[in-house]
Amino acid sequence: MRLRVSSYGTEENTEAIEFFRENARFFEWEVNVSSESLFQIQLILGYVAWLLCFSVYVWPRLKAMDRFDAQRAIATLHSFRFFGLVFILPGIVGPNLPAGFATFAAYGDFATGVLAMLALLAARIRPLFWSFVVAFNLVGATDIIVDYYHAIQVGLPAMPGQLGAAYAIPIIYVPLLMITHVVAFYLLVRPHALGA
Repeated sequence: MRLRVSSYGTEENTEAIEFFRENARFFEWEVNVSSESLFQIQLILGYVAWLLCFSVYVWPRLKAMDRFDAQRAIATLHSFRFFGLVFILPGIVGPNLPAGFATFAAYGDFATGVLAMLALLAARIRPLFWSFVVAFNLVGATDIIVDYYHAIQVGLPAMPGQLGAAYAIPIIYVPLLMITHVVAFYLLVRPHALGA
């Protein structure tokens, strides 16, 4: 049975169309997964994907750098966290995004980003640089942990659509941020050679 369609999109072989209509149940595949489950699966896979990428491409390079350069690289990534203000930007997120989550997430990200920028600006004054490195990592990691807590408390995983265009932040960006906070803390406490 051949289906021929003219350049205008009209069917010339209605038998084939009828065959597909009558047997549509064989071509349908429906999966009933809740929004909450999809959100949680994607969040977990975000961590898995970033851990795989990080362990192969990023960690070997950070580990080989001196502590200062490694922390500067991490601070550079976190300096973009001002973008978290999108959680309180009307029209980008849904009108029913819980304020208990959105406000803290937005300003926690903003504060972390500013502290990371200050660390980069203070790079020539090492004691000040290290103070800002510790500060942005403490504030940033706390922000992510508290955001997870708030998200669970307000039921955000059951309404991921309220994140709107910001949906990619917790799925793609946050796992990388949390991984780099853990690495930054590790690099801060790891023994280092004198003069580093």
